[in-house]
Amino acid sequence: MPLMLELCTFDPGISVSSPAAYAAAVVEVVETAWDEGVDIVLLPEFTWLGIEPLVQPQTPRRVAEVFWSELMPTLQSLLLRPGKAVVLGTAPFWEPAHGELRNRAPILIEGVLSFQDKLHLTPWEHAFAPGNTLCVWEFGGLKFAVVICLDIEIPEISVKLRGRGVDVILVPSATETMLGVERVDRCASARAVELGAIVGVCHLTGSTVSSLIDENVGRTAAYFPSQMAFRDEPRWRESEVINGGIQRQRFFINKKALDVMRRMREETNPALLTSLPFFEVFSSL
Repeated sequence: MPLMLELCTFDPGISVSSPAAYAAAVVEVVETAWDEGVDIVLLPEFTWLGIEPLVQPQTPRRVAEVFWSELMPTLQSLLLRPGKAVVLGTAPFWEPAHGELRNRAPILIEGVLSFQDKLHLTPWEHAFAPGNTLCVWEFGGLKFAVVICLDIEIPEISVKLRGRGVDVILVPSATETMLGVERVDRCASARAVELGAIVGVCHLTGSTVSSLIDENVGRTAAYFPSQMAFRDEPRWRESEVINGGIQRQRFFINKKALDVMRRMREETNPALLTSLPFFEVFSSL
């Protein structure tokens, strides 16, 4: 059966009195989607910085301690459901071996925890260190990659994913302006074309008291390969940009169309072209 994906924006400015209450609100969003037939849910980058006003001291390091030590065990037990998965946005993670903060996406697949770190950091993420591994994971017969915000804008990421057979790229994002939304979404569309993958994006919205996410605008967006196998359905679905609240977009992942596309060797498809092992760029005056 085809998997249903939900892209869900999130507003970290929700009115709650404790980190546990905040986590309960996130769990409700995920469980509601699952109960309504969704198989995998994507939440935005920095979803969990919404607990920063609820901890002392109000720092990303303290958010990391509370999230991973106090909230994650409960989240993992509550969000354990056969045949279901969720990318819980991102949260700060303290790496004690190196004494560094990472911007980390927790991924729960049937309750089993894995993660993806952000690889490229914005100028204002100076408190964080970049990750060094790009993961591909499997769920429901599909190959997924989680590519966090700015990483989707980096062509080298696409090069690394080339030839890996990735079906779906999930992009949790947080942006302050429409220009940020455009950069992420326009590059996500390019990745769908050049990798022959379905790319889903969800942005953080709303405002809260935080060192990183005080004001946020965004939307949900989905992009599909521009190939004959997808000609009879919309190949990009961009919702209205909003500055607060929760916005959901759901759709089925058409694995059959992806398989048909990859068998159509006579069609012009950049995802199927053999990349050049080496070439030079010359300047001419």
